[in-house]
Amino acid sequence: MTVGASLRTRVEAWIADDPDATTRAELTDLLAVAESDDAASAELTDRFTGRLEFGTAGLRGEVAAGPNRINRAVVIRAAAGLASYLKANQGNGTVVIGYDARRKSDEFAQDTAAVMQGAGLQAVVLPRPLPTPVLAFAIGHLDCIAGVMVTASHNPPADNGYKVYLGDGSQIVPPADAEIAARIDKVTSVTEIPRADGWSVGGEDVVEAYVDSVAALPDPSTPRDLTMVYTALHGVGNEIVGRALRRAGFSAPIAVPEQAEPDAAFPTVSFPNPEEPGAMDLAMSLAVEVGADLVVANDPDADRCAVAVPTSNGWRMLRGDELGVLLGHHLLGSGTRGVFATTIVSSSLLGRMARDHGVDYEETLTGFKWICRVPGLSYGYEEALGYCVAPDLVRDKDGISALLLVAELAATLKAKGSSLLERLDEIASQYGVYATDQLSVRVKDVALIDAAMQRLRATPPTSLGGFPLEQSDDLSFGSETLPPTEALRYRLAGGGRVVVRPSGTEPKIKCYLEVVVPVEAGGVDASRIAAAGRLDAIRTDLAAAAGLPTPA
Repeated sequence: MTVGASLRTRVEAWIADDPDATTRAELTDLLAVAESDDAASAELTDRFTGRLEFGTAGLRGEVAAGPNRINRAVVIRAAAGLASYLKANQGNGTVVIGYDARRKSDEFAQDTAAVMQGAGLQAVVLPRPLPTPVLAFAIGHLDCIAGVMVTASHNPPADNGYKVYLGDGSQIVPPADAEIAARIDKVTSVTEIPRADGWSVGGEDVVEAYVDSVAALPDPSTPRDLTMVYTALHGVGNEIVGRALRRAGFSAPIAVPEQAEPDAAFPTVSFPNPEEPGAMDLAMSLAVEVGADLVVANDPDADRCAVAVPTSNGWRMLRGDELGVLLGHHLLGSGTRGVFATTIVSSSLLGRMARDHGVDYEETLTGFKWICRVPGLSYGYEEALGYCVAPDLVRDKDGISALLLVAELAATLKAKGSSLLERLDEIASQYGVYATDQLSVRVKDVALIDAAMQRLRATPPTSLGGFPLEQSDDLSFGSETLPPTEALRYRLAGGGRVVVRPSGTEPKIKCYLEVVVPVEAGGVDASRIAAAGRLDAIRTDLAAAAGLPTPA
């Protein structure tokens, strides 16, 4: 395989327009090797097959040279498109820019600031690598017209990303994403984009204001006796979490030393995501050593929160829905009103509890860009470990404020001789067991995801796990309450539900399962066993229907 004339021309034109000497050299070397090496030729072709797509998740991809990767040239183009959109729709104003500790995050933040200044906007860059919730908080705190966060959240170590927020503090949704993307596409040359110095570097006062705000969330009259092990998973959460907990009156958490400091290589985890197998092993081992009451974790940019609890058989991770229900129950019991919300792939139990308390409830598409646009929102969560417990402070998922309320709840229960698991049993005894699980398949060829979705549309199942389908919804057409999205939803007899969708941030197809089992004479444990069996049967049938690998 050799490099064709058309590809060579595009590569050479990109190199000539690339402002970064490092990526220019990277592409020059790859082009030379690709003339005689098939693997290099395939890599070069992939890097120039289209451009990294800008959507409601902004940008996310591998840090490398070329238009289908994330690098300074791609970021500068994205910033120029965003600046053009803001000038057309918002006029002049301030854009605040945050960044985490991943590779090139600081450079991408500075490039964004230079483009904003060059476009006649005012740019403020946060003072150092900080959690995403601090950036989301800063938008309102500094009265900005937009915010940019350079992060790939919990993606693999090779990746980075670019999240965009508008002045209401929420992430972009259609049609803003398409309008920004269209303006990015109009950029013909990076070297012709105006860039200027003169942006501001934000002070620590923004960070202090955020810490003060989240530290004030727990009721000061509630107990504070709690021993916590904490891991930042090599991200930027450790220092801010420690400060917030101490300021709220808790003891400092016991940090996992191997994972406490930011490290873009993420040396102890394959995927820096607390949901991934093995990611929490070091934290749970430390918890055994110190006799902790609780293990808490954030993902690398600290917008997600994970919790593990001790059981008679060792430590167990709480599912995202379990923690979402615990926080929702805690807030409802504390008198929080307004609107409670979650997504179509999360447990329906939150809606049941909200209605029981006379509180309004809404269900949205996946992602906090939708949850946080619910009018009157007071609490929202999604099953992927995302929780918004104080939308007046951070109109996005915030793993730090959620952690503070988890600590409050756990300490309160401990003082009563109870625990998070016992509270879950109490909720199940009242409402029934709402059990959720996933069938999630990572693929190398994203065409397999399209094939699975097409197969389900062409030959939809008539039953899953022995439960007949009562309703089948193709959400690509939208509904009375939901805008269109690439997802299929099945409602099963007996209260079960299945949603199938491609991941918005990773090469995965995700299938979200839920069953509802009443608690009767056999008690909660018997109902949980029955629910697990039903989920297994549904998972097996769904995999067969979609042509996916049979789950182990």
